[in-house]
Amino acid sequence: MADEPQEKTLTDSPEIPNRLFFRIGDVADLAGLEAYVLRYWETEFPGLRPKKTSNGQRQYRRKDVEVVLEIKRLLYDDGYTIAGARKALKDKQKAKKTRPARKVQAQGALFAEPRDDSEALNMIKKDLQEILGMLA
Repeated sequence: MADEPQEKTLTDSPEIPNRLFFRIGDVADLAGLEAYVLRYWETEFPGLRPKKTSNGQRQYRRKDVEVVLEIKRLLYDDGYTIAGARKALKDKQKAKKTRPARKVQAQGALFAEPRDDSEALNMIKKDLQEILGMLA
């Protein structure tokens, strides 16, 4: 039948609201977890470090919420242990940093897309130095 529901995973990713900061209760509700689980994960996963306000309340950014959802997927859907999930996140982050630059076609010219912010800044600096050389 065409109307059969699709099989859901344990941790289908919810829509993350477009906000700057989320309180721990908001993140717990989004992820379907208890707040104490999030506090525990903060001790186990170095990439999960929400800022704290002056009164000690946690402020999760969108990136933190995405990390929480990724940790939940690794642990609950993929069956990783805490140590295995920590390693998988570390490997994923390392792969992001070392990915080769892609070439981007823009209005007939070919540009290299930077791999990270420092490479982007270096490319901008090089371009500005070339422009300065043309002006001199």
